[in-house]
Amino acid sequence: MTFPTGPDAITTVWLSEALGHPVSDFRVEPLGAGSGIIGLVTRVHLSASQGPSSIIAKFPSPVPDNRAVAQAYDMYGREVAFYRSVAPGISLRVPACHHAELDSQSGNFVLLLEDLGALRVGDQVAGCSAADARLVVEGIARLHASTWGARPTTDLICHDNPAQRDGMIAGFRMGWPTVQARFADLIPADGAWLESAVPAAVPRLLEEMCSVPMCVCHADVRLDNVMFDDGGIALVDWQSVCVSAPEQDLAYFVTQSLADEVRGAEDWIGLYHQALQREGVDYDLDACRRRYRISALYLLCYAVTIAGTLDMGNERGLNLARTLLGNSLRSLVELDAFDLLERETA
Repeated sequence: MTFPTGPDAITTVWLSEALGHPVSDFRVEPLGAGSGIIGLVTRVHLSASQGPSSIIAKFPSPVPDNRAVAQAYDMYGREVAFYRSVAPGISLRVPACHHAELDSQSGNFVLLLEDLGALRVGDQVAGCSAADARLVVEGIARLHASTWGARPTTDLICHDNPAQRDGMIAGFRMGWPTVQARFADLIPADGAWLESAVPAAVPRLLEEMCSVPMCVCHADVRLDNVMFDDGGIALVDWQSVCVSAPEQDLAYFVTQSLADEVRGAEDWIGLYHQALQREGVDYDLDACRRRYRISALYLLCYAVTIAGTLDMGNERGLNLARTLLGNSLRSLVELDAFDLLERETA
């Protein structure tokens, strides 16, 4: 069955075949700003005698630069594989998958997913309360505990891989000049040396992160990908799923999604470690704190690549770039994480 590569190509015939029941009519609704950077996400309202009244349809990004990033990291293939084979084995809520197709040659894909629109959506620009942050931290601890000790498979790549390593080095180097020009006020006063020191450290940081124990990581736990229900969360957008250090998800969320006052309101590493223990995981707290610091520093590459190279599309996207980059840089100062880098001496 040929599948649509964008919302304009959806038909009732294809929807009926994909969903397994007749669909007489449909209406596509674009989702709000910030709902998709690497992919195009839409809501499809259905007229049918059975099944859900609406679903989420996800396609490749129409922005060439953003799509190129996705293809470089096989992000579309990873998400399709996740819903097909990994999602059933994790303990955290994710959208049910109604249909998934991928053309590995062209990189085109389509996902038809459960519409979780009734849940409250996080907002990385607006931030969240400490209470919401606790729900996220405890939720990702459950995800990690249910996959503790995971190893790379054909469907789950290790985060320490050549494409990731080379991509983060190149992304940082490409993005840093734009960051310096557009967000100079966010860079520490003596931060010029980071331009060479961070890319040089990426291989070592990745190697230290991706030592055992590892688990399944969402690898994009930011508030825009978190949906809140009564007393818990669901995670969407699994395009970056991988096997990596558990601290990767924790550090990405805390250092790039939490405003300064919320980040300082709790010992988030300690809270996360306690949640792991409640799930039956025996893990050294000092090791957790060490790898958190390493992960936070490595993830500055994400912030610089996003803020400096991706087409953010609109004013909200630019605010998102400023938010995650500023949060990241201030967090790294708080953690003394730049001490992990080697300064060049004259």
